[in-house]
Amino acid sequence: MTSMTNPLSRDLDFILDHTEAVWPELRGRRIFITGGTGFFGCWLLESFVWANDKLHLEAEAVVLTRDPEGFRTKAPHLAEHPSVRLVTGDVRNFESPSGTFSHVIHAATESASGLNERDPMAMLDNIVAGTRRVLDFAVACGARKFLLTSSGAVYGQQTADTAHIPETYPGSPDPTNPRSAYGEGKRAAELLCAIYRQGYGLETKIARGFAFVGPYLPLDKHFAIGNFIRDQLAGGPILVSGDGTPIRSYLYAADLAVWLWTILAKGAPCRPYNVGSEAAISIAETARTVAAALGSAFPVEISGKPGIGAAHRYVPSTARVQCELGLRQWTRLEEAIRRTREWHAVHAAGQSEVCAC
Repeated sequence: MTSMTNPLSRDLDFILDHTEAVWPELRGRRIFITGGTGFFGCWLLESFVWANDKLHLEAEAVVLTRDPEGFRTKAPHLAEHPSVRLVTGDVRNFESPSGTFSHVIHAATESASGLNERDPMAMLDNIVAGTRRVLDFAVACGARKFLLTSSGAVYGQQTADTAHIPETYPGSPDPTNPRSAYGEGKRAAELLCAIYRQGYGLETKIARGFAFVGPYLPLDKHFAIGNFIRDQLAGGPILVSGDGTPIRSYLYAADLAVWLWTILAKGAPCRPYNVGSEAAISIAETARTVAAALGSAFPVEISGKPGIGAAHRYVPSTARVQCELGLRQWTRLEEAIRRTREWHAVHAAGQSEVCAC
């Protein structure tokens, strides 16, 4: 897909401009990516393919997926690109692709909040067993660098007096609550990275993700900002499930891609980096920002009444990644919302044309 037809060309050029130091070490290399068909993975693949073509890297990305045909329907320009090869398998027990790889990115996680409710054991097993399997593969295939996409969930409940949670925060999820399976699983995954770093010398990098917005973000899942954009696309009103008081922050997907590639290439091994925005905003205000950014006259309807006590916060400190890796948030939330909405509108129109053929 050329810069004339790729609706993400502006973002991809931005990513390329801010990751110049990353790509030389990938020239002629092979990388292995799990979760390559998800939100993180699609952005990693978009930017990998873009850099590969623009810089003539002659690199290859081998992508593990449980549903290759679904991905070909979702993103045919990625699935069919000559530098991308899809392999079918489950992250816990996939058959190892042959040959050597220089870099492994483990971005496969079932992050649906409902899974913690339905089957916390499956959530825990997917994360822990999956991470160990991918680490074993990284060692066996001779990889030098390994990136784990972890989560801010490893910190547990953010206290009311902690405006921005740092990587040194001593909290953790409640181990007696089955709904902590996701956060505890990510904690165990990070521990496995430390063990493999010590035992095999693998350069394990850790990126703790928070909340994001951008193209490829599902609009029908548990992501509030995605739901609000969906409501706007559907003609409103914009519905807030709950009282709207929780505090979040949102990093745009193109910024996210820059951060992930930079952490993989330049981050210190086993030194976690928060990945997210410091610009705190309530869920209710997020809904109003979506309406304003998209020029909507649609009302924002909040279904719940404010509860008692401080609002739940989930906002990172990014001082470490700013100081050590020179990263920052470049894209303002309003612009991020507009670009997300534009991409989904174009993508939906393209899908409709395919269905009509």
